[in-house]
Amino acid sequence: MVDAERKQLSGNIEVDETLVGGVKQGGKRGRGTTKSVVAIAIEIKDPKGFGRVRMRHIPDASGASLVPFVRDVAVPGSNVHTDGWKGYNDLTSDGFTREITVQSSSGDPAHVSMPGVHRVSSLLKRWILGTHQGSVVPEHLQSYLEEFTFRFNRRTSRSRGLVFRRLLERAVATGPVTELDVTHGYKWN
Repeated sequence: MVDAERKQLSGNIEVDETLVGGVKQGGKRGRGTTKSVVAIAIEIKDPKGFGRVRMRHIPDASGASLVPFVRDVAVPGSNVHTDGWKGYNDLTSDGFTREITVQSSSGDPAHVSMPGVHRVSSLLKRWILGTHQGSVVPEHLQSYLEEFTFRFNRRTSRSRGLVFRRLLERAVATGPVTELDVTHGYKWN
């Protein structure tokens, strides 16, 4: 479902990370948990609305993981809206304008100050619970994220036939994937 040559996001972009996987209660919370970290970037339309989304399963919420994600999915010069997490500090040296909202001091809940990424995060988790019964393993998480991205980015399509055609085009353009390729998770570029 992934077009390797898809265009990068541009304009105003919200970026944040979310945690996916497991229902274990009583463990660590936040960035110290053993759940999978997913970086999310979404275009914000003016005056309202959301554009395209990109997501990636990353090893941790460090700058070494977050900055390359933003560099890969967004056009330099874009305005990137993040929370106050220090992992995003190096974005300005890569040509991005960074807008920071420190959640703890903003007075607004996270879903109010950064509605795009929190809406996508919520929809992703609901989709995983509903479609996959919450059973997503880290080795295959990126494949699930790509499927969700494909569906989300075509949510306003007025032609279901065209969406199916795009899916067939991607299938024809993609080389064969063997059982060995997917047994322990597909190796995404």
